[in-house]
Amino acid sequence: MVMTKEQKTSLIEKFKTHEKDTGSPEVQVALLTERITYLTGHFKSNPKDHHSRRGLLLLVGQRRQLLDYVKKKDFKRYRTIIETLGIRK
Repeated sequence: MVMTKEQKTSLIEKFKTHEKDTGSPEVQVALLTERITYLTGHFKSNPKDHHSRRGLLLLVGQRRQLLDYVKKKDFKRYRTIIETLGIRK
């Protein structure tokens, strides 16, 4: 994991919904997206790293579940998250 504390804090600040928010679906999706982006770059230089590839697939599935939850609860929030993070769907 190469996400520094400052990067994580800035992501939380950008996506939080209230003052002490650290675990809302928006924040979780943003953090997962950052990890997924890092692992995607990792596979460009390490194509045979199958153990990490499994972890990537688990992260993508977890993000998908969170996005489905937000989509079910509030579609406007869902569209905002998708557009802000640049996730295609």
